[in-house]
Amino acid sequence: MNRPLQNQLHEQGWLARFDHAEALLMAVRELRGRGYTQLEAYTPYPVEGLAQALGPMRNRIPLLVLLGGLVGGLGTLLLEWYASVIDYPINVGGRPDASWPAFIPAALEMTILFAALFGVVGLFFANGLPRLNHPLFDVPCFEAASRDGFFVWLPADDPRFDATLAHDDLARLAPLAIERVGR
Repeated sequence: MNRPLQNQLHEQGWLARFDHAEALLMAVRELRGRGYTQLEAYTPYPVEGLAQALGPMRNRIPLLVLLGGLVGGLGTLLLEWYASVIDYPINVGGRPDASWPAFIPAALEMTILFAALFGVVGLFFANGLPRLNHPLFDVPCFEAASRDGFFVWLPADDPRFDATLAHDDLARLAPLAIERVGR
């Protein structure tokens, strides 16, 4: 699926509001039991057990940091080897051109630098930044999420999502309100 279409789908879905944390937790568990995997929950304070009920999150940041470290470290070693052996070899005191102990400090520094840079850039992309406006901000009742509202969002990019079926599944959970998100 191309990226713009996927972003458009992620901006649509259904938002249901519940009156208390226990009802939200029960609703998330029920929806997960029905096969929905892309649920998001919004509460004014942490709710115990909600993170487990939402299910595991795919986190690719550690892999990206490892990749950045490998690129930085191996790239620096390769650059130092090329400069010392191929491009500009200098015979200093009879030591070998490829003296790897001299290459280690710079390679270590570049490993750390590239790992940190890849991690920060990956963090921005994983969080969908830079994004100035989220589609949930257009839903009138969503401003209560920071005060006294308990919300579950069922985005349209969920594999099981069907607009009428998802609305019916949410309606069976007896929320205070169900709002359409997006177009």
